[in-house]
Amino acid sequence: MKKTAIEEIVLFVSIVKWAVLSTITGLIVGCGVTIFLKALNWSTEVVQARDFYFIFLPLALFVSSLLVKYLAPDAEGHGTEKVIEAIHKRWGKIDIMVVPVKLVTAIITLAFGGSAGKEGPCVQIGAGLSSGLADLLKLNRGDRRKIVICGISAGFSSVFGTPIAGALFAVEVLILGKIMHEMLFPVLVAAIISFQVTKYFGITYFYKDLHISGGFTEAFFLRVILSGLFFGIVAFLLVETLKTAEGLAKRIRIWAPLKGLLGGTMLILLTLMTSTAYLGLGLDTIEGAILGEKIFPGAFLLKILFTSITLSMGGSGGLLTPILFIGATAGSAFAGVFNLNPEVFAAIGMVALFSGANNTPITASVMAIEIFGPQIGVYAATACVVSYIAAGHRSIYSSQLLGVTKSSSIRLPLMEDFSDLGEMKIRTKPGKLIYWIKKAVRYMGKIINTKAQ
Repeated sequence: MKKTAIEEIVLFVSIVKWAVLSTITGLIVGCGVTIFLKALNWSTEVVQARDFYFIFLPLALFVSSLLVKYLAPDAEGHGTEKVIEAIHKRWGKIDIMVVPVKLVTAIITLAFGGSAGKEGPCVQIGAGLSSGLADLLKLNRGDRRKIVICGISAGFSSVFGTPIAGALFAVEVLILGKIMHEMLFPVLVAAIISFQVTKYFGITYFYKDLHISGGFTEAFFLRVILSGLFFGIVAFLLVETLKTAEGLAKRIRIWAPLKGLLGGTMLILLTLMTSTAYLGLGLDTIEGAILGEKIFPGAFLLKILFTSITLSMGGSGGLLTPILFIGATAGSAFAGVFNLNPEVFAAIGMVALFSGANNTPITASVMAIEIFGPQIGVYAATACVVSYIAAGHRSIYSSQLLGVTKSSSIRLPLMEDFSDLGEMKIRTKPGKLIYWIKKAVRYMGKIINTKAQ
């Protein structure tokens, strides 16, 4: 009886402790994200009000790369992978200089048309502020790690307006196939508080209730599964293109800021040949796809190209907003080919690609419900899981750890990050199901041959 009472006291104290720490984290991160988003919106309106604003992209990427190189190297690229690396390797210790440098460089990159996202900076700002709070409160290593994970959930929640998905993202993205259940309470509190803070200060979010006409049918469900396979292949293409672009950029052995000049020039030429639709965040295109507007079928491929150049050649920003763009436009293209509802499949594509590229099927499924309503839930979840499997053992976050393989027939070293997974081994012996299928096919072949004779 005494041990039971002590257990309950310890758990009660833990709940109170993390309710307080998570609330403080949510308040701080919510304020930090609000400052970033308002500054980004203002600077984007000012810069992009002028025609041919994108001609300053080389200078923007030059300045962004220069600031990152000499002030905060961890602010390079899309940012979230650096936060995951800090959690796995340094107990969440993050240089506080990352926060102002990431804020400034992301605004410079996005305002002048760099193809990147705003969630990576928000997650990195949230994690950096949380790490600073841990320093101020002199928390131990375990608690520092927890509070930085709370910073991830708060940053994600406040940029997308999805507090439950934000909480799940923080505990699902760190290790593929493993969810940190002990963190669910603090990350949820931090996500909710941060979301409420940004709403209070006037940050708005896109939501749209989608309704599936005709109810559940087997034919429609099969099309959803097929779409999941397609989005998994697109996720595969995105990750491999990003990896290839980074590899090619590293082979250009010049001063890093000069790569920014080169990358910006490449983006100008591509824009003149195509459209400004693939620059910046691309929120208008995302919303247009969700509303059923006609979208160029190859838009998702062009966005992959623009984003890969931006982030590999000195640009600073996130990857999740481009993923939403790529997913929504790929969904619109898929719907066009099979004569399906473009609104529904743009929405499904948006979250399914998110799942495949990040290895976060649960987060993506819940995100679909928070943004598009409960009716789409079962279909979005199905496509998310199929995309997650079809994308294979790769991730946009090279520091993400592999907790489980996606098939029992595939063997890879576990708890290694995606930057160096080692050799993959495939189990070649067929299982019993495959054996009986082969036997049935041979038997049917013999019957057909006999009848033919």
